[in-house]
Amino acid sequence: MSFGPIYVDHIGIATHRLDDNSSFWRLIGLAQGEHDETVEDQGVTTRFFSTSVLDGETAVPKVELLEPTGADTPIGRFLAKRGPGVQQVCFSVGDLTGLLKHLSENGVRLIDETPRLGAGGNMIAFVHPGSTGGVLVELSQRT
Repeated sequence: MSFGPIYVDHIGIATHRLDDNSSFWRLIGLAQGEHDETVEDQGVTTRFFSTSVLDGETAVPKVELLEPTGADTPIGRFLAKRGPGVQQVCFSVGDLTGLLKHLSENGVRLIDETPRLGAGGNMIAFVHPGSTGGVLVELSQRT
């Protein structure tokens, strides 16, 4: 059964302020995206940094900085409980709906049973950390 291609899309890092935590990623050579994006229904503003393109790759892993738009948002609560740091790992998949069904049928606890709109216009869904060894996993499908 294949739901691919599948690859690491990005690592999400919770931060209090995007501007306070961007310089390191630029200093090591990551390319900052052209604009930040606020995803209202998730209460977050995102800023992406791309790694280098290797021979023939069309997609490269990124770092996503996540700034909450308020204290009572998922990232706001994460920061209050755990402080700044890695919040999630995202995998891009070819068939998000099919993969979610497959995971559910195999007893994996999902936060999102159906895909929803995320940053960049991609469809996303989250897998509960209780089913992944403690890591919040985001699954994403490019539209």
